[in-house]
Amino acid sequence: MNQVERIGVSLDKKLLSMFDKLIAKQGYQSRSEAIRDFIRQQLSGERLTNPKAKAVGAVFLVYDHDSTKLMQKLTDLQHSHILQTISSMHIHLDEHDCLEVIVLRGQVGEINKMADSLLSMKGVKFGRTNLLATEPTSDW
Repeated sequence: MNQVERIGVSLDKKLLSMFDKLIAKQGYQSRSEAIRDFIRQQLSGERLTNPKAKAVGAVFLVYDHDSTKLMQKLTDLQHSHILQTISSMHIHLDEHDCLEVIVLRGQVGEINKMADSLLSMKGVKFGRTNLLATEPTSDW
C-alpha cells in the first residue's frame, strides 16, 4: 500500500461484536485487515460480472471413471483450449468416482463457456466453477 487513509465507521454494538467474532474465527489480526479483505472481495466480485475481465477459475467435476470415453473427452477439450488451461488434477475418490480439478485462465466469459462445456458433459455427476478476478482496479 502506497498511502494509508484512516476512516471512521459507526456500527451497532451487536453488529460489531458479531464482526469481531467472525474475523477472530477467520484468524484476522485486526479489523482493518479484515475490512480491507472484504472490500477487495467485493471489488473482485464486481469485476467478475464483466465477461471481458481477466480471471482464473477452477472447475471441479465429479464423475464415474467408467463413464464411456468421458476422461478422453475431458482431456480433448482441455487440449483444444490449451491457452486457457493452466493445469489439471485427477483424484480417485472411491472405486468408481473421480474428482477432476481444471484450472483455467482468460476472460470471464471464455472461462464460463469452457466450464459450461465441461460441466454439461455426459457422465459428469456434479460440478462447480469458482472464479477469481486477476486484474485489480487499482494498486491494492
